[in-house]
This record gives sequence, structure tokens and C-alpha cells, in this order.
Amino acid sequence: MSKKKKIVIAEDYTILREGLRALISSSPDFEVVGEAEDGKEAIECAEKLSPDLMLVDLSMPRTNGVDAIREIKNRCPETKVVALTVHKAEEYVLAALEAGADGYVLKDATRPELMMAMETVLDGKSYLSPGVSERVIQGYLDGKKRVKPSSSWDTVTRRERQVLKLIAEGYRNREIADYLYVSVKTVEKHRANLMQKLDLHNASALTALAIEKGLITK
Repeated sequence: MSKKKKIVIAEDYTILREGLRALISSSPDFEVVGEAEDGKEAIECAEKLSPDLMLVDLSMPRTNGVDAIREIKNRCPETKVVALTVHKAEEYVLAALEAGADGYVLKDATRPELMMAMETVLDGKSYLSPGVSERVIQGYLDGKKRVKPSSSWDTVTRRERQVLKLIAEGYRNREIADYLYVSVKTVEKHRANLMQKLDLHNASALTALAIEKGLITK
């Protein structure tokens, strides 16, 4: 790679962002041109900076990584995206790949592995960490989707999951409405739908479920 590739790091923990910036900047092939603390900022960085590649954490506040990846790929299809996460579970891997991620790297990866992953996706190929189970990789390569048992959680829409995440993070209805550019009544409706579908009756129960489903961390 003769010209330095432009990289954006989307990670909510400052110390991890700084570490990644230092690690990536040590390579003569890459230049970190921007950073984001949440999914919404990541989307804005993609549009503003047109990076060659973005590293996106899946567990970020407000807009999560999967939703951010989907929006980034919709708005900036030429930008490559590598999900960088602690999650090894099949549901996270498939969600990231289905959202459009070009690579999936676990946070316990070594520096050489991260560099290889970035170079691989910039060359137009896919990269999945060896730490991701062979069953997940094979299922994805075969183009097969795992049949999941139907549950109340499966009926929750993507927008309702966004609202659930924001409720669990402590945002009030007006703040959620402003963030999602919808009316307070719309937020109240989503909140009511969540409680009805999941048979949960207060914010504490919704927060506990959000933690259980990995939408937020404790």
C-alpha cells in the first residue's frame, strides 16, 4: 500500500481508543483520521471523512455498533468496516456480518492479527478472528442461517431495541425522542410495545433485559 489508508476508530472507552490509535499509527501504511465515542458519531465520521476503513466496537452507548455498521455501509459503501469486540457468540458475529461488516476481530487479538485483518479487508476480502467458532464461520460461508426458536425477543423490532438500549442507559423519553428524531408519543408507543411483548412492567426490568441481551454492559 503506497498511499496511507485513512482509518477511523469507533470505541467508547478513551483508553482503548488511545491504545488503538498508537498501535495503528505505528504502521507506515495507516493514518488515523478520526475517532468516535458512539455509533452516531461513527456514522457522522464516515460521512465527513470518507475513511478507507473503520474499526467499530459493537457495544457502544446510544447507537450500538451493529446499527452503526448498517448505516455506515448504506451511506458509505466504499468504506470497509471491521467489527472489533469482546463478543464471541454466534448471534453477535452473524448480526455484524449481516449488517455489512467486512471483518470481525476479537479484542484479545494480537497486533499482527489486527494489522492482518485490516489489510485483508482493504484488499477486498473478509476476515474473521480464529477465536470465532468454526461452526459460525462455516455457517456464514455456506450462506446458511441458523434456525432459532421463536421467542418474545424475536418479535422486538430494530427500532424497539434502540429504544430499549436508550432506556437502559438512563435516557428519558424526551431525550430519546430528540436523539432518534421522533416524537415523544412515538417513544412512548415503542416503550409500551416493549413492555407488552416482553411482559416487563418497569424500567428496571427493561434494563435487566438489556444487560442480559448484551445491549449494554453492567
